[in-house]
Amino acid sequence: MKNKFNVYCVTGLLVLLCGMIVSGASAAQKFISPDKLKYPGLDFRVPEAERVLLDNGMVLFYLRNDELPLVSVSALVRTGALHDPHGKEGLAELTAYTMRTGGTKQLSSGDIEQRLDFLAVSPSISMSLDSASVYFSFLKSDLDVCLNLLAQILIEPAFEEEKLQTALSLKKEELRRVADNPQKFAFREFNRLLYPSDPRGRYATPTSLKQITRDDLTSFHREYFFPSNVIFAISGDISKEEAINKIRQYFGHWKDSRQAIKIAPPPKEPGHGLFFIRKDIPQSTVVSGEFTISKNDPDFYAFAILDFIIGSGGFPSKIFSAVRNNEGLAYSAGSFYRARSNYGVFGTYAFTKTASTFQALHLMNSILDDVAAGSVSQDELDWAKKSLLNGFIFSFEQPEQIVSQQMTIAFEKLPDDYLINYRKRIEAVACKDLKRVAGKYLNAKRRLTIIVGDTDQFGKLPEQWEQPIFILPQQ
Repeated sequence: MKNKFNVYCVTGLLVLLCGMIVSGASAAQKFISPDKLKYPGLDFRVPEAERVLLDNGMVLFYLRNDELPLVSVSALVRTGALHDPHGKEGLAELTAYTMRTGGTKQLSSGDIEQRLDFLAVSPSISMSLDSASVYFSFLKSDLDVCLNLLAQILIEPAFEEEKLQTALSLKKEELRRVADNPQKFAFREFNRLLYPSDPRGRYATPTSLKQITRDDLTSFHREYFFPSNVIFAISGDISKEEAINKIRQYFGHWKDSRQAIKIAPPPKEPGHGLFFIRKDIPQSTVVSGEFTISKNDPDFYAFAILDFIIGSGGFPSKIFSAVRNNEGLAYSAGSFYRARSNYGVFGTYAFTKTASTFQALHLMNSILDDVAAGSVSQDELDWAKKSLLNGFIFSFEQPEQIVSQQMTIAFEKLPDDYLINYRKRIEAVACKDLKRVAGKYLNAKRRLTIIVGDTDQFGKLPEQWEQPIFILPQQ
């Protein structure tokens, strides 16, 4: 009986396996490549934040998100390092840092830190080239105390002298370390040379830091931090009515009749040419670039795709594939496109061994020439579009991201339909558009190139290249 039971079990198992094999073979015959799958197009619509103009001139963008009991507040202020007075470069950055750390008229820095530690939160204030950014996220139950602290920090900072001296010491140490970071060092000098006789090209030095006093911070804050010069965004577990009322409660007394500062005009004449900085290191940093179009230009969408294909798209991009993967000339190479509301900067870069410095630069320039001649294929265009559109969609995962983007669009004075039409305009770009845009805006004669490295080991300069200018960093 036992043997008969075993026979039945084995027989049943064989039948089951045969069925699975037949079923698997049938499934394999019906398998369709993922590339050939057909499915309805994604109907993605960007949610819109509500815009509210407050009585004191502040603009507020609001979008609810009650998934978690949190509230997030962010803000942009029309200021930035380009407004540093000549000879006092670094003032804007120190102002932002010491606003956060230097106490207020009502609370000392120690008192504020104790309260923030108790709440387990930390507001941030940072300064960029043309704006100051504020971000603060906290529990809904701490709404009043956190908004009260944020209002004090933004409206009436005390700029305690001790905290200013700490900020100065930290900045001096940061400057001292820049020379030990060839990439950061090269990009800093690239910016300086790209903006000759323009405040965008200046940067803090030990000499400029010595000229900055507490009165300078107070004056800078008074000049740029006022209601109509600030755009707020708020999202989270809070109703529109409560958000408006709370912002009015803590910021409504902030009064100033001045109008928002206008966007700074674009730089006029960019720097160009070939520059060397001699540095005894085993690798070279090559940065090359030029001025190009803004976000408001109709060709912006084609140029964004072009940049992605040239070098900012990672491993499959042309520069990365050619310079790093195929030739092994650099451990990192690519491109960048900094598009602003009224101008843009496009560039390429490579971090390469000294002996291949000129070869890497020549290869990157050849790629730009080929692109201008129409070397971009339809497959490359399709890949870039898909990647950019996927990235665009995933930038709206949270209401906090949505409201922040719409705040930024208002800050940069972009068209109201910028986000709504972005996907459609990216999808409309064709290969002929890339060729036209590359031929129009990529110009070797306008290009600025800087190389940091052991110049004595670069080898012979190609005959067709212009003679380099050796420079020293600012002190």
